[in-house]
Amino acid sequence: MFAVGLTGGIGSGKSTVGDLFAKRGVTLVDTDVIAHRVTAPNGLAMPAIAAEFGASFVAEDGSLDRARMRALVFSDENARKRLEAITHPLIRAETERQRQHVTGPYVIVVVPLLVESGSWKTRVNRVLAVDCSVETQIDRVMRRNAFTREQVLAIIARQATRDARLAAADDVIVNDGRSLEQLDVDVDQLHRSYVSLAGA
Repeated sequence: MFAVGLTGGIGSGKSTVGDLFAKRGVTLVDTDVIAHRVTAPNGLAMPAIAAEFGASFVAEDGSLDRARMRALVFSDENARKRLEAITHPLIRAETERQRQHVTGPYVIVVVPLLVESGSWKTRVNRVLAVDCSVETQIDRVMRRNAFTREQVLAIIARQATRDARLAAADDVIVNDGRSLEQLDVDVDQLHRSYVSLAGA
């Protein structure tokens, strides 16, 4: 099955672009959604997280205490690796399971850290990056998540640079000060190209 890896920095508009592809009947497999599912109440990752990090990282409803874990992994690189050792295999397995049940002409796998992970580029046929300026990212995330500027900058610093992401991309959608209608035109052009490449 022909697969496109959709990536972009935080606040770039990956979800908006992904939704526009989904409107055209394309199957989306979103690794962020899967990550939230495995760390939700009774999620597959929660027993191992509780055992590794302690009950204080489990919220009252049995889900991951995201704020506490975010604070830890941003200050402790080893903690981040320990968390990823638990969650990444589960996310990868569920991603592959979902890819086996694709109904559209091709599949788009949404992977925010596609460039950073190293292995993802070999598991998709093309990489599509959603690009915007860092200031646009900061503004969007501050409004959406009520984060401080410093918090957003800390997240951006942990992600691949804009240049590295663009260098890894086969296709780019610029999402800086553009209307939904303009994005829709870009998506339509790429969709036609992907359908052709997929031989659908």
